[in-house]
Amino acid sequence: MRTTGPRAVRVKAPGKINVSLRVGTPREDGYHSVASVYLAVSLYEEITATATDDGAITVTVDGQGSLNLPMEEIPLDASNLAARAAALLAELSENSTGVHLNITKRVPIAGGMGGGSADAAAALLACDALWNSGFSRDELAKIAVDLGADVPFALIGGTAVGVGVGEQLTPAISKTPLHWVLVPSNFGLSTPAVYRTLDDLRLANGDVPPEIPEIDPQILTAMRSGDAHALADLLHNDLQAAALELAPELKDILHAGRDAGALAGIVSGSGPTVAFLAESEEHAATVDALLATAGLSTELVHGPAHGARIVSDYFA
Repeated sequence: MRTTGPRAVRVKAPGKINVSLRVGTPREDGYHSVASVYLAVSLYEEITATATDDGAITVTVDGQGSLNLPMEEIPLDASNLAARAAALLAELSENSTGVHLNITKRVPIAGGMGGGSADAAAALLACDALWNSGFSRDELAKIAVDLGADVPFALIGGTAVGVGVGEQLTPAISKTPLHWVLVPSNFGLSTPAVYRTLDDLRLANGDVPPEIPEIDPQILTAMRSGDAHALADLLHNDLQAAALELAPELKDILHAGRDAGALAGIVSGSGPTVAFLAESEEHAATVDALLATAGLSTELVHGPAHGARIVSDYFA
């Protein structure tokens, strides 16, 4: 039986850029230890969760914005990460009902920006409100770990250091906005495939990474001060070489960004989205215009952005 509560809840949750991503050796469980600096950016996934009476969890997806999103690649069954989040919370909630999740995609799909994780975070927050579950944000973040390493960060947002497999978060101070130009691709990259390629490249090159990587503290200093020029020299992604191996055309995009005057460019996470850092909002607009003139699809974003947040609710 439903308790008094909203009939529908709309939540948005941010995508992220890995400003720094260091990857250790493979662990016994098959994952890699990482040390990452996450930055939530102003490109949001949005979910509307509507209570239903049939007990089922269903999913639909649409897209908005300028990004070319391959919607056919998104599963609409129980394997969808948002559906998995709703199912997990339903097991823990006394008042759960059926729910329909409509996802509005804005973050590049399989693009290294945590779009699926943002969907899961939004679904957790929406269903928590829909079912009056009463979990705190910290409790939801602990639940989120079971869904993937990036899901807790999408709940919390802002700037954070992630260790372990990325799920152990420590918030970092970063109040001055940093401005970026994103260049998405019309294809995705499999995160496991990128990690496997990194391992293969390291083996071929005789590289021996640390078992447990660490973050360069200078990165946090630059972000705390909002010094884009200092940060530009510190951007790093161990997965970038593997992403370029799998998608060599990303090299041309990185060159185009440098030619357009970006302070620096980096493949975000496992890619293939490329993020270019600008010194200001005006500079980002200039870089964006030059990349668009070169025929590239782009998106202007800034960060840090807030984590998952309820936008509206509707009471029956």
